[in-house]
Amino acid sequence: VQLQASGGGLVQAGGSLRLSCITSGRTRNKYHMAWFRQAPGRERDLVAAISRGGSNTYYADFVKGRFTISRDNTENTVYLQMDSLKPEDTAVYTCAADSSTRSLYASTASTNVYDYDYWGQGTQVTVSS
Repeated sequence: VQLQASGGGLVQAGGSLRLSCITSGRTRNKYHMAWFRQAPGRERDLVAAISRGGSNTYYADFVKGRFTISRDNTENTVYLQMDSLKPEDTAVYTCAADSSTRSLYASTASTNVYDYDYWGQGTQVTVSS
């Protein structure tokens, strides 16, 4: 399974960006997916997660009401719509997939970073003040 993230860039505070993550390879089995971010000198944080069918979502408190995760399984793509961006949102954003057997029996995506076994290369988001 390969994940390709894109859509990052430089935006002013209050602006918007939409990230995309295209999955290729073994996509017959849809996976629970998530977006993580990591700023320099900080740990990787879970931003949002979505179940394989898209009906269940999770958001970290620091993005609730501003970010929206969605997916189009016909296009094997997961999106992260980011609105009302703040300078503290500056980070490398990475998408990840959970292909574990455990996840096949879970209706919601995991919030544990260690459950995700496929990772994209990351896309830089920079928010200027």
